[in-house]
Amino acid sequence: MEANYKTILVPVDGSKQAEDALAKGALIAKNNNGHLDVLHVLSTTQYGYNYGGMVDGDVINNLVEDTTDYLNKLIARVKKDAGIDDISIHIRFGNPKTVIAFEFPRDHKSDLIVIGATGTGMSRLQRVLEGSVSSFVNRNAHCDVMVARTNQKNEPSVPEKK
Repeated sequence: MEANYKTILVPVDGSKQAEDALAKGALIAKNNNGHLDVLHVLSTTQYGYNYGGMVDGDVINNLVEDTTDYLNKLIARVKKDAGIDDISIHIRFGNPKTVIAFEFPRDHKSDLIVIGATGTGMSRLQRVLEGSVSSFVNRNAHCDVMVARTNQKNEPSVPEKK
């Protein structure tokens, strides 16, 4: 049975694994004449711990601007490399696990999530304490999930050293 995915979600976090997953998601979108949603989730819990729940508006604006710049550069590269134009970028605030697994796919009717194997750039300690985002999404999403463990050449995606 061949799947015909029309709305593909790829969450990115700045990691090599996420960018490799994006390249694969872009090819799936191209091969299915589908739409590609590229999502970056700014974790609200991380700022609550660091700033006692008080985050200055300038900090939020800078985060959104930096993230938008990163996503625009990423999308320009994907459009060139994969030859697709039907791409949207999204920035959300919240818990990456629930935004990626439940909220965004529901709001945008995603029928496939392509996610990097190590998820959202967490440190090893964070993954032990909180669990990986990719594992959570794989277990809980209501649509198909592809966990990308390799790059376009099917070579293992190697996580950056933290």
